[in-house]
Amino acid sequence: MNRTYLIIILIVFSLSSSGQSIDGFSEEESSLYAQTKQVNQFFRRFNNEEDRFGKRYSKDDPEYRDNEFRKVYLNMMFDHESPFIQKSLREEFIEDVCDNGAPFFLDFHGEDWFAELATTFTHYKSEENPILFLQLEQENLGYKWVITNVYFYKFLRHFNKGEPDVVKQSFLHPMSHELDFMNMYKVFRDVKYSEYYADKTFKPDYKTLLFYEIKQGNMSFEKIGKLKFHFFQVDGWYFELSYFNRSGGNAGWLISKLYKISQDEKDELIQFYLP
Repeated sequence: MNRTYLIIILIVFSLSSSGQSIDGFSEEESSLYAQTKQVNQFFRRFNNEEDRFGKRYSKDDPEYRDNEFRKVYLNMMFDHESPFIQKSLREEFIEDVCDNGAPFFLDFHGEDWFAELATTFTHYKSEENPILFLQLEQENLGYKWVITNVYFYKFLRHFNKGEPDVVKQSFLHPMSHELDFMNMYKVFRDVKYSEYYADKTFKPDYKTLLFYEIKQGNMSFEKIGKLKFHFFQVDGWYFELSYFNRSGGNAGWLISKLYKISQDEKDELIQFYLP
């Protein structure tokens, strides 16, 4: 690997707070090159598939996916102002994904990463802010973004999570069929608890509710808001990717949160983003 190139990158990163220049580039220009301005670029830089100027390496280039160089790039791709990421945790993560025995590379078309998009809708003449979760889905020879789930408190508040006392009382007797289900009135007597009479696998489909309200004319889209991404591709880890619009090299799309998670925690968290 070109060690001089590695040293140059380290110097460029340190210039974000100095008034120097390097390779003919001013501090401002060097900071611009250090910034990860696109999500696709984040993937390539995470995997060390392009240089600091955005030029992609060919797969036979010795710098392509070089783990020593990745360690430098990855350190630059964290939000260094984040209170959620300890230095020791960041270093452990970098060592983990750059393990020469089993390095890990992000897959743009792979599973287990999601977009979270804040939105503004008008709902019954009131301005509301549902959150949409999206994921890439393959279709024919290409891919597209699709809505996988919706978080909207007005939808959630209509469905209960299982109050023990209510659960004990909310059932149809196993011999109800012999009475032609004359006790069906119980299901709809108190609509607040109607879903307790559904099968135990019942899960509210908030996507359907969103599209239904829109089709009924009760809800209309107004605008989008903040965007961020959730990554579960790295075994044993979760990280959040957010955009930071600020001066200096530590800007653009950066890892803003980082946590170690178990497989059970991963499975549970992913259910929040999927239907």
